[in-house]
Amino acid sequence: AKKYEKDMVRFARDIVAIPSFSCQEGKLVARIRKEMRKVGFDKVHVDRMGNIIGRIGSGKTKIMLDAHIDTVGIGDRKAWKWDPFKGKFAGGKIYGRGATDQKLSMVPMVYAGKMLKELGLLGDFTYWAVGSCMEEDCDGLPLLHLIQKEGYKPDYVVITEPTNLAVYRGHRGRMEIKVVTKGRSCHASAPERGINAVVNMADIAKEITALNKRLKKDKFLGKGTVAVTKIECQTPSLNAVPDECTIYLDRRLTAGETAKLAVAQIAGLPSVRKHQGKVEILHYDAVAWTGLKVGQEKYYPTWVLPENHRLVQAGVKAGRIALKAEPKVDKWVFSTNGVASAGRLGIPTIGFGPSNEVYAHTVNEFMPVDHLLKSSVFYAAITRFLAP
Repeated sequence: AKKYEKDMVRFARDIVAIPSFSCQEGKLVARIRKEMRKVGFDKVHVDRMGNIIGRIGSGKTKIMLDAHIDTVGIGDRKAWKWDPFKGKFAGGKIYGRGATDQKLSMVPMVYAGKMLKELGLLGDFTYWAVGSCMEEDCDGLPLLHLIQKEGYKPDYVVITEPTNLAVYRGHRGRMEIKVVTKGRSCHASAPERGINAVVNMADIAKEITALNKRLKKDKFLGKGTVAVTKIECQTPSLNAVPDECTIYLDRRLTAGETAKLAVAQIAGLPSVRKHQGKVEILHYDAVAWTGLKVGQEKYYPTWVLPENHRLVQAGVKAGRIALKAEPKVDKWVFSTNGVASAGRLGIPTIGFGPSNEVYAHTVNEFMPVDHLLKSSVFYAAITRFLAP
């Protein structure tokens, strides 16, 4: 890996320098395609949604590595100490938006492919390096598209979101829910003539917050949670009682919690029944950078792989080679594309990625170059433990 360090740093800085917000990844896809072809991938394909897939080998066991190449926005530009799109390189670190979360994982994935070919490490496996789009908007959607609509059927998936070079074997699921209450508008000078939808919703918000105390706990994944994240109302004017109120909920699902259960828990609250609140799961709809219309229900299932599973153990063995130490086995706090591969489709999935997730979505995102080198070794090495 050290042999390729200068090329990897150059590629990484180029990636950071190309903005790639969700649904705007086209220019970055072109840059990744150029690098894949340069290092000798057997085939490079951009699907209808705009995901890029590089292939090495054509063996029986299909191993898919995924890095989402879209990012969130930059927020307040003044809060950044450096240009988020310059690709600053100093002190062995690369700085900028997406450096941690998580498009720079494409760098070790691509150069692992180069190592597999140059070192003669090919076996009876197919190595797919995927740069997926729109994950920040709708995690899981790009892999669902690849697997269900484009014909890529992996036996194993490695999610390369940041794990600080640990092997991750799952995370909580999540879903986005809205609750709507109806009221009756009237002039605000005589509020008793109407039914205030906002006041009624206040009762519901309190009960939803209190629900946290009763949600399920899991020893490994942690506790299920629910939070009110947004409130809005419909009212004729600021001098009228609002006749409709909507709240939005972020629901984190631990092991054993499903969408059906989560909706029933909210719908069953006394205040929701009293005020006839309507509870529903939100739906995601968007247009990819290619022009393809996509969408799905905003339910992202929980997933966890047993520690003794073959893929987890292969990850541990590959980690020993890459780190020259025993890797930590743990879980993510946030959600990933694993909600599709493992959560919806049941495909064995683990995570191993460079950088630390605590820097994700912050103005302090950075990538240690030594993490890129070690990750490339991991991605090349894990193939030997999954296929002859």
